[in-house]
Formats: sequence, structure tokens, C-alpha cells
Amino acid sequence: MTMLRRRVTVGVDDGAHARPVAELARLAQAHDSPVLLSTRSGESAEVTSVLAVMDLAIGVGDEVVFEVADSPRAGALLDALEAVLRPS
Repeated sequence: MTMLRRRVTVGVDDGAHARPVAELARLAQAHDSPVLLSTRSGESAEVTSVLAVMDLAIGVGDEVVFEVADSPRAGALLDALEAVLRPS
């Protein structure tokens, strides 16, 4: 199975705190396959788990990687996940 990856530098003022992490989980739960989030240090979590993502202690300026199985909706999902952590 081909996996798509998206590298994102966190731009949310307070990092990945409860509100953005809950939004990431909501987006991931609506997808058909698992969505993983990895940090530069190699730690990872399933995005549907708010507590697991919060435990990564991701801060502003940190680089993370989202990974999801390739599907017709995967690109749009990665766009939406990126928008949560790097709002315009």
C-alpha cells in the first residue's frame, strides 16, 4: 500500500494544544484509514487519539509529518490537516 506524507511546520501560536488536536482527530476519524503523526525525534501517534497526540508536546515551530494511505481523498485530508497546524 502506498503511503502519502506531508511535512508541516507548526504555526499555531500555542502549538498543538487541545483545540487544534481535537480538530485533527475529527478529520482523521472521518477518513477510512489510519492517519499517523510523527515528530522529528521519531515519536509517533495515531491522530484519532487526542491524548496520544497531546503527549507528543508539539510546539510552535516544530516539524511534524502526517502519513496516510493513498486514496482518492488522501490529498484533501492532508491539506485539511496541514491547515489546522499552519493556519493562513
